[in-house]
Amino acid sequence: MYWYDQQFIPAEAVRISPQDRGYYFGDGVYEVYRVYNGRLFEPGLHFARLARSAAGIKLALPFGEAELQRALEELVLRNEVSEGTVYLQITRGAAPRNHLFPADARPVVMAYCNEMPRPAAAMEAGIRTITLEDTRWLHCDYKTLNLLANVLAKQTAAERGAGDAILHRGGTVTESSASNVMIVKDGRILTHPADNLILHGVTRAVALRLARAEGIPAEERAFTVDELLAADEAFVTGTTVEVTPIISVDDRPIGSGVPGPITRRLQMAFARAIGLDR
Repeated sequence: MYWYDQQFIPAEAVRISPQDRGYYFGDGVYEVYRVYNGRLFEPGLHFARLARSAAGIKLALPFGEAELQRALEELVLRNEVSEGTVYLQITRGAAPRNHLFPADARPVVMAYCNEMPRPAAAMEAGIRTITLEDTRWLHCDYKTLNLLANVLAKQTAAERGAGDAILHRGGTVTESSASNVMIVKDGRILTHPADNLILHGVTRAVALRLARAEGIPAEERAFTVDELLAADEAFVTGTTVEVTPIISVDDRPIGSGVPGPITRRLQMAFARAIGLDR
């Protein structure tokens, strides 16, 4: 079942106009919620980011936070998803192709669920990564549909046998193709500030909150590729990857080349936060 046009309908009944501005221009925003034990994880943080992204592209949301949460919870229930994701997308609507905003277009809202287990293997073993220059636009803090640069980076990583691509602007690390990046040096976590150059990740915010609760110093400041390579530990955070260790960058091991102790502590704290013992 999909939630489309304020109704719950079968997937095959969804009809998207070829004049939808999401199709023409990527003119829309989206969110991906995690579902644990049949419940949305951190829905308030997701809505806050959705509202910020929509305001950033001058798109008025056609619902409030409580209404959206009720609809997505009902969607999860109807699809009987216990562990998975909810994808939500809102475009500016359908109208004849024109760069100017249409005066009378109505936003198109669509949401659906996927079953998705936790990435246990990657979280246990860690992933190999590569570095690439960050060539995206300068509003990466808006979660819009314009993801081609991210797609190309992820594909390049896969073609080189890596799990992800870590992006940098002139040597300053921003984030990865689909996640936020954190390093550990001398017991302190570092991650890029939540400015316009990165997506303000929900799992990023949760990880920082958990680190501070665990007594692990955490600082939001930019760091370089050289600092990344010299880190004691590194990991990515994201809705679908949770806290996944990075064991190498450009074929160079990070620290001892295996997931480190602070990364493991955060993984355990995250598991407790979602209601698991480990």
